[in-house]
Amino acid sequence: MYQYTEFDTQFVHARAAQYRDQLTRNLAGELGDDEFRPLRLQNGWYIQRYAPMLRVAVPYGELNSQQLRVLAKIARDYDTPSPELIQHAQSEQDKIGGISAPPLTTNYGHFTTRHNVQFNWIPLEKSADVMDLLATANLHGIQTSGNCIRNITTDERAGIAVDEAVDPRPYAEILRQWSTLHPEFAYLPRKFKIAMTGSVEDRAAIAWHDVGLRVLRNEMGEVGFQVLVGGGMGRTPITGSVIREFLPWNQIINYLEAVVRVYNAWGRRDNIYKARIKILVKAQGQVYFDEVEAEYQRILHDGAHHTIPDHELERVRACFVAPPVDVVSEAAQREAEQSLLTQARNDKAFARWLQQNVTSHQNPGLRVVTLSFKRLGQAPGDATADQLDTAAALAETFSASEVRVNHDQNLVLPWVRVDQLASLWQAARAAGFAAPNVHLLTDMIACPGGDYCALANARSLPIAAAITQRYQDLDELFDLGEIDLHISGCINSCGHHHSGHIGILGVDKDGQEWYQVTLGGSDGSSLNGDAKAGKVVGPSFAANEVVDVIEAVLDVYTKNRIGGEHFARTLERVGFETFKVAANAARHTTARAAV
Repeated sequence: MYQYTEFDTQFVHARAAQYRDQLTRNLAGELGDDEFRPLRLQNGWYIQRYAPMLRVAVPYGELNSQQLRVLAKIARDYDTPSPELIQHAQSEQDKIGGISAPPLTTNYGHFTTRHNVQFNWIPLEKSADVMDLLATANLHGIQTSGNCIRNITTDERAGIAVDEAVDPRPYAEILRQWSTLHPEFAYLPRKFKIAMTGSVEDRAAIAWHDVGLRVLRNEMGEVGFQVLVGGGMGRTPITGSVIREFLPWNQIINYLEAVVRVYNAWGRRDNIYKARIKILVKAQGQVYFDEVEAEYQRILHDGAHHTIPDHELERVRACFVAPPVDVVSEAAQREAEQSLLTQARNDKAFARWLQQNVTSHQNPGLRVVTLSFKRLGQAPGDATADQLDTAAALAETFSASEVRVNHDQNLVLPWVRVDQLASLWQAARAAGFAAPNVHLLTDMIACPGGDYCALANARSLPIAAAITQRYQDLDELFDLGEIDLHISGCINSCGHHHSGHIGILGVDKDGQEWYQVTLGGSDGSSLNGDAKAGKVVGPSFAANEVVDVIEAVLDVYTKNRIGGEHFARTLERVGFETFKVAANAARHTTARAAV
């Protein structure tokens, strides 16, 4: 993983000290709330429904065990609201109609879809202490919020994926250094998100970002970028358009300067809902592309000061150091693999775990293992302080002290020896992390929703819990196969409902929680086809109808699929209308049952 330099460490500590000074002046009344707001936002501090929310950046999704333990300490010591605040929040939740609220939880972190960790209950007066603590582990919240270039994300298997053409992490780190506190791009029309992959399989959902980058090699073996621009979810879901099929790698900063500079000049600031670059690209189309190219040519003519020299790439690449992992000999590897096959034949649970949670590695003696944080009674992506400590211990024992956060809100162990898989499975099962549901229906993505977020129209977590409760039978889950189910509590789409095979969006109707269902979305992976937004299934459904609707949709799938056909393919072949009719029929069935 990335080895932080002395400059990195000094920078993070300096930023924490700046924030402490700003907070002190704000609490003393010397810095007004309006002036303080952009300062705290660019350090990752929001004011949410009941308390501040902190968003911590995890570049490239990589965390070492020390950093995990620091996150655990924050969860345990600082994510602790007063009993009076919890009681007030719970009473407010009880007033929301439509569905019963689960108990609000504290002392935990929440992993997001974009390599961040969030905390929901830290008092603002303690926020500077938390920033200092984060800095001790080279962690921070810099530019995790605000109208700036946000945390740059990659594939959680970057540097180890068998389908990888080029490791994207050094290029992402160069872009991180370029974009951090960039004076020209500190106050863009709206937030700006970049995602990058170097693999055939897109595990970073690049088409759904303001800029998506695929690092690849051309026929000559030269490294470059396919550049997509104008993707995003929200009120107007749009997938990115290819603006450059192949850009030489050393020109990526110059080209992104042009992309963001034109957006900064043309992007709307009069309407927050039309301020994202996707709206500009949709409205201007080729005119925007031409202006970007013209700006890029001006940059080249003026000296292209951000052309990346070979030695700079090598300097950054040297910061990504593979951990010391004992080499597994070919003979030991064959013996271990045979032992795993024998154990799998005799233990169905272990066989399923190997199938769903374990995947290949560039080093044939190693494997990549996903720890599932999706379980009954716990919100998707949540990890308690104790669970964070346990994950750190598992990383130290089995994965060279490293974990990675993936797009699906789970943790990944990237350096597991093949001859230690059986022992890891036992340890992960004891910790509750070995559910073999990775990529299955209950491995859903969900935002915190109305339980915590001030922007949400409805709660997402009770819906996630109800679906998880309904689909606890592993035989049924494995029969259904890989299905992406995504839930958002509002149109901001933090749960990426647009890209789910099945998407659920919370909406408000006269103070009641209702839910819109979409079908046929895709994040752009090879299994799901090109990235696209799902289609809406008729009017929204009441909270108590949602599980029946999902069940009806899946019944149509199982009755119409051919062989081992995946959900997305059956939907495409059978047609959307057949599924829509079944979903709306479930509404009426639920209504009659209620009467």
